[in-house]
Amino acid sequence: MKKYILTLIVFLTINFGGLAIGQVWTGDGVSSDWYTSLNQAPWTPPGWVFGLAWTTIAITFSLLMTSFYLKNSVKSLKLFFPALLLNIMWNPVFFGLQWVWTGVFLLLLLSYFIYAIIDYNRKMHGWKYAWLGLPYFIWLMVATSLDMYISIMN
Repeated sequence: MKKYILTLIVFLTINFGGLAIGQVWTGDGVSSDWYTSLNQAPWTPPGWVFGLAWTTIAITFSLLMTSFYLKNSVKSLKLFFPALLLNIMWNPVFFGLQWVWTGVFLLLLLSYFIYAIIDYNRKMHGWKYAWLGLPYFIWLMVATSLDMYISIMN
C-alpha cells in the first residue's frame, strides 16, 4: 500500500505539474480576448468545465498510470512521456502562438498516444483499470472537435 501511495503521488505530481506548466502559457486562456473573439463551436462548454475536466483527468490518469507502473508496464511509460510532452506543448501552440491548426495536429497525436495506452493495457489487464483512461480520451475528442471548429471557422 505504501508503494502504491508513493507512486500515485509521483504521477499526481507529474500530471498536475504538466498542467501547471501548460497554464503558464495559457494566460487568461478561455477568458482571453483572443479566445473569446473567435468563432467558437456551439457546443463549447463554459470556462469552468475545462478546469473540472483537466482536474478529473489528472486524477484518473494518475490512478491509471500508477496501476500500470506497479504491474511493470514499461510500454505504458514509453507512451506516457510523449503524451505528457504533447499535452504541455498544446497550450503554448494554441494560446501562445495561436497556431490553431498545429493545435489540432497535436491533439490528434496526443489522442493516439492516450488511446494506445488505454488499448495496450486493456489487452494486458482488461478493463479493471483501463477505463480510468477514458475521461482523458473522451475529453480529447471534445477538445479536438472544438479546436477543429475554430480552425475551420476562423
